[in-house]
Parts: sequence; structure tokens; C-alpha cells
Amino acid sequence: MNIANPSQESVEALAAEEFPVAGRHVYLNHAAVSPWPERARRAMRAFADGVTEDGSLHFPDWQAKDAELRQRLQRLVNAESTDHIALVPNTSAGLSLVASGVKWQPGDNVVITDSEFPSNRMVWEALADRGVKVREAACTPAGSADCEGSVLGLVDQRTRVVSVSSVQWGTGLALDIGRIGRELAGTPTAFCVDAIQSLGAWPLDVRAIGADFVAADGHKWMLGPEGLGVFYCAPEWLEELQLRQWGWHMAEPLGDFEARDWRPAATARRFEPGTPNTPANHALEASLAVLQEAGIANVAERIAVRVEHLIQGLNRLPEVAFLSPTDPARRAGIVTARFGDRTEAVYEALRRNNVQVLPRAGGIRFAPHFYNSLHGLDHALNVAADALRR
Repeated sequence: MNIANPSQESVEALAAEEFPVAGRHVYLNHAAVSPWPERARRAMRAFADGVTEDGSLHFPDWQAKDAELRQRLQRLVNAESTDHIALVPNTSAGLSLVASGVKWQPGDNVVITDSEFPSNRMVWEALADRGVKVREAACTPAGSADCEGSVLGLVDQRTRVVSVSSVQWGTGLALDIGRIGRELAGTPTAFCVDAIQSLGAWPLDVRAIGADFVAADGHKWMLGPEGLGVFYCAPEWLEELQLRQWGWHMAEPLGDFEARDWRPAATARRFEPGTPNTPANHALEASLAVLQEAGIANVAERIAVRVEHLIQGLNRLPEVAFLSPTDPARRAGIVTARFGDRTEAVYEALRRNNVQVLPRAGGIRFAPHFYNSLHGLDHALNVAADALRR
């Protein structure tokens, strides 16, 4: 395959080779937990076989895989270098690094939206005992026409952080995070992005959007295992963000367990206190290899086609009300719809017929990835139509 510019035929072949789940289910639950590609399964098996048979004999190979994963993540977000990439257990851990590391003063505030997943709300609410206020911008469907304006309208001289999701978890509303970043550039307010519902599905350039911090978990659109995510920290924040966790892995000189004159690493490794999640490193690196072989631009284009296909098909059904935006500029990989008083019945019918979705935001959330077939989407639409006729 020409990795620099793979053909659609090559991407189709890659999808068929890597995702056996497609032969068992119409899997439309990538906004929750994604299936792994075959390559990730093979990588995890090889790692497990090595540990079982040889213990830590292959430790240098583990270190090499760690470095490869950081390089893939650096390219995925266009970070300045791998020095600005930390491996974290999950999105919440990454966001908590920011919440616990900013030098807060009583009276400071944080601006979020009113539609955030708890991970990007609780970490800020937990600062109440330090006198930090949380301001919520109106971005529910009624206020989504100018969510970014609502966010920026709450920023004042005491706003230390603006933290928003690139894509809202329930409705799938895609924010113009570049606009927010441009408006905050040159101000004292840091810009933090929860990218869990877009990273791996859509291109993200942390420098172009002016992000100071980005956090995302690997188990959704990056098609990796649970328990491993990425945290990006902009160069100017590496030493500015206070450390609250300590351990051997975040120290220099790394591996000198007798050192008493240790210091925090000069890179984002300073945010990784202890032993890395080595098995997950192998799986996530393999999953990202699949996505980057397909090309993130191709992945995004194919997801957009599948989202449009779902919207067009759902729009032909009776009693359908979209909770997700239908404007292409406002949507990502999530389509959430309500089916009147038949919503629960439609959900149960989909599950019985091997269509994996979830109830979210008062409707049913469909979240296809690049490998899903249009035939599979049609099966889901037909099941929903049959349930509505009963």
C-alpha cells in the first residue's frame, strides 16, 4: 500500500483484513468502546507470549515500542516533538494533570460547556475548595448555533483555563476549536481540549488550533485498548504546570535507582510517575499503525460518508428527531436520534439484530468508523424501520 496516499481500494482491503467484528456485528458504538484491529490483537498476543516464555528478556524491545507509540501520537496531533507527548491511563488523568497543576488563586474561573462528559466537568468542580468557579457556556441543542461564542463570552481576566470537548459525547456536536484557540492566543487563559471523541477519526493539529493541552483515551476512535491515553503539553507549559505525582519513571536520570539528586524529566515524561502500561502500548501502537496506514484524512472522509448515509436514511423514517447537528460543519462521527415514544423499542430491536449502539442524550447514538460498510448501515436502518412499524 502507498501509505502516503492510499487508494480507496487499498483502504477497503485494509478494513476487510483488520476488522473481523464486521462479520459478526454492525458495530456502531465507537464513541464508547471500539473493537481492536487484528494487528492490535497480534501485537498483544506476541507481547503476552514473550512475557510468558521469557519474562523481561525482551525489555529493550518494550522500550522501542514505547518510543514508536510516542512517535505515532506525535504525528497524530502534530506536536512539536515526542518531548511533548505523555502516556496517561485515560482522558480523566490527563485533564487532572491540568486541573491539579495550574497555579490557581481564589476567584479564578474555568470555562467549560454545559454538555461535557463528567471527565471534563468534575476535575474543575473539584477545585471549588480552592475558590475556583466553573462557568458553563450554553451548548445544548438550543444554544449550539454559536457554542464557541458562548464559551468566549464567559472568558474574563480571571479565566485561567478554557476546557472544551472537540466533539460532544452525547449529541456529537463538533466545536470549532480552532476559533476558540485563535481568540485565546496571546491571553493569559490556557486552552485545554478533551479530544476523546475525535482523535483517531479526524485530523487534529495542536499547533494550528493553539492548544496548550490535549487529552484523549485510546479505546474509542483510536481503536485501542482501555487504560491508555495521550496527554499533549505545549512547550511553554512543561515546567509551568505543577507536578502532583511522583515516581521513578518521571525522574532524571531515568533508570538510576540510587540517585539522590534526581530531578523531574525535562520532557512530558515528567507527567508519568510510574511503570508504563506496556501491554497496552503494544496494542495501541498497532491500532494507530492501521489508522495511519489508511490515512487520517481518508478515515475522516469515510466516516463523514457513513454519517451522511445514516442521516439520510434516518430522515426517511417516521417520528425521527435528530439530537445531533445535521449541518456538515457541525457534525463529526456521532449521529444521535430520538424515535418518539418508540425510541426504547428501536434500541432493543437494534441490539437483538446485532447492531451495537447505545442510548445517549435521550435518543440512540450511532457512531460508525471508517471500516463500517454501507450495507451494514442499511441493515441498521431497516431494523429501525421495522421496529417503528410494529
